[in-house]
Amino acid sequence: MTAAVDFELPARLEAHEPPEARGLARDEVRLLAGRPSGVSHHRFAELPALLRAGDVLVVNTSGTLAAAVGVVGVPMRLHFSTRLADGRWAVEVRGRDLRPLPGRAGELRLPGGASVTLEEPYTRGRLWSATVRAPLPVPDYLRRYGHPIRYPYVRREWPLSAYQTVFATVPGSAEMPSAARPFSERVVTRLVAAGVQFAPLLLHTGVASPEAHERPYPEWFSVPAATARVVNDARAAGGRVVAVGTTAVRALESAVTDGTVTAREGFTDLVITPSRGVRVVDGLLTGFHEPWASHLDLLAAVADPSTLRECYAEALRHGYLWHEFGDVNLLLR
Repeated sequence: MTAAVDFELPARLEAHEPPEARGLARDEVRLLAGRPSGVSHHRFAELPALLRAGDVLVVNTSGTLAAAVGVVGVPMRLHFSTRLADGRWAVEVRGRDLRPLPGRAGELRLPGGASVTLEEPYTRGRLWSATVRAPLPVPDYLRRYGHPIRYPYVRREWPLSAYQTVFATVPGSAEMPSAARPFSERVVTRLVAAGVQFAPLLLHTGVASPEAHERPYPEWFSVPAATARVVNDARAAGGRVVAVGTTAVRALESAVTDGTVTAREGFTDLVITPSRGVRVVDGLLTGFHEPWASHLDLLAAVADPSTLRECYAEALRHGYLWHEFGDVNLLLR
């Protein structure tokens, strides 16, 4: 864990359901803004007032898969995480109580005549490299037989639409790129009217279990030439580059050469830490992350450590909500 933040997360601050179930629109969740000059409290719909003309919001267009499938004949669920370069999948085994199970090599039968063969551990025994045999391509199979991945703090099933952002166009993420969830059409329209630009990229995120905070493993990303041009031009003109989510930071920083963003795609194994720092990102819009989460290292690479500590102290003091259905944090350098 980064030395920048040390805290305990009370269970009462875990968001158990989407904000819509709490009587809020997506863009009515709370937004805590942190800058070197201090922190301030807002609703997400106020984001346009916190940015300025010429800034760029870098957004991930990956859509969320229904990546959880029940195992036939045993009380287990299988989470499809990431398609690997060799065509296999990284998968995670869970019990019906949604807690992780160690798993063991062998075949698991899935609905619809599909099967998965666990072959060898992929990360610390939690994820497995597996061969999938299915009557349909995996995304189509999951669309028919899968459910959104959820963790024990989410107490009931929600439809896949609850796990999609307004930017989702290319299905491929095991978990929602949740920092973008509060965006609504009206907020996007107001941002564009205020002179803020949007730059899309793609990173298909795998499972990031709250119980096991491993370093990020390779994930597929794509930064198009148009996005590289928008980001480079904005930086040259003095605009700020604000990534929406840690996934956007990882993808964008994976496409930097000598301080310039170039079009690039493939699997990225980049791990961003305070010692590595960031090359082109000036700010980050993100959810609040659990104690010991490796994501906190990335946050500490973007934000001043004292700003980050103050944000988390304020979030705890004022009852901000954690996880994918919770509140968000804007960090500006």
